[in-house]
Amino acid sequence: MENENGSAKTTGKVIRCKAAVCRSPGTALVIEEIEVDPPKAYEVRIKILCTSLCHSDISFWKLNIQHPFAVFPRIFGHEAVGVVESVGENVEEVKEGDLVLPVFQPHCGDCRDCKSPKSNACRGLPKLYDKMPRDGTSRFRSINGEVVHHFLFVSSFAEYTVVDAAHVVKIQPDIPVEKACLLSCGVSTGVGAAWKVADVEEGSTVAIFGLGAVGLAVAEGARSRRASKIIGVDLNPEKFEIGKKFGITDFINPTACGNKKVSEVIKEMTDGGADYCFECVGLTSLMEEAFNSNRGGWGKTVILGVDVNSLSLPLNPHELLQGRSVTGSLFGGLKPKSDIPFLVEKYLHQELNLEGFVTHEVSFQDINKAFELLVQGKTIRCIIWMEN
Repeated sequence: MENENGSAKTTGKVIRCKAAVCRSPGTALVIEEIEVDPPKAYEVRIKILCTSLCHSDISFWKLNIQHPFAVFPRIFGHEAVGVVESVGENVEEVKEGDLVLPVFQPHCGDCRDCKSPKSNACRGLPKLYDKMPRDGTSRFRSINGEVVHHFLFVSSFAEYTVVDAAHVVKIQPDIPVEKACLLSCGVSTGVGAAWKVADVEEGSTVAIFGLGAVGLAVAEGARSRRASKIIGVDLNPEKFEIGKKFGITDFINPTACGNKKVSEVIKEMTDGGADYCFECVGLTSLMEEAFNSNRGGWGKTVILGVDVNSLSLPLNPHELLQGRSVTGSLFGGLKPKSDIPFLVEKYLHQELNLEGFVTHEVSFQDINKAFELLVQGKTIRCIIWMEN
């Protein structure tokens, strides 16, 4: 909890604040008082304004304790917006008071990958998913001195967090913070996949497997590119009405296809297969079905879902020889520091629809309610406000 006199009184000092700590897989988060160290060189300490819950949080929260990524106690959360409280040495692009998005995808700007337009990969920092990337230590401790681990370079389920500067994006303050929050993961991933990875063109046909926040964002991206048919595939029939707001024109419930595979139905609807298919769930079987739903010759499958079990994807090489392709995409192919401000501009000029993604809002004290809603499939995005 910040000193009443502002960040000037906390700069360079340990901050005591509240965090929602997960101590074992699948258990309710516990609001605890923790200590947050000041930022070291190339680091930024951020006061979180609001955060939201993503399916990736759920996937890691549920991991078997034997899984190598199952590290506890831990502070989850990687979709958020906040204000810079203080910065460490060598941080020049943001300063105290700036509105920023912490993002899981790094963008150091200096490595060969960052300088290439071919992808949004960044290999300038080690991939340490439970620690700070540069020195491999944590900035969080319990009041008893126990190390509390980071999550996906962000850990936004805390009133304050410390993030490497490569994971921080400055944005203009005109955008409502609950809308900005959406751009730090899910919506950017979906829109970016449609715009940058697939490069959906006017008149094309699109099939989206999974109509959560990412899938609906893909639909929004395809709608804005004037795709002629946008097919949503989901087990929840209520998603069709929701999806219409984002451009979904047709809907398939796999349980209502009888003896036909979803790929067969899509081929019938699109005269041979969709031009672009997007897998947004993270199931290998669904990735294969998305690939089989593509049009022979030029169909492209974009995989956005994360399969935490890392199963192999079986593909027919003859289909690849005939021109179909499959590609993966982290964060929608976007380079965070340049592309997120572009999305903010699109929203402010009413060229990107962010309305309708936020279906619920809860206080930080009720964060477990957000977990319940997402697990039950009753929310698209639930905004968690750090202050009432």
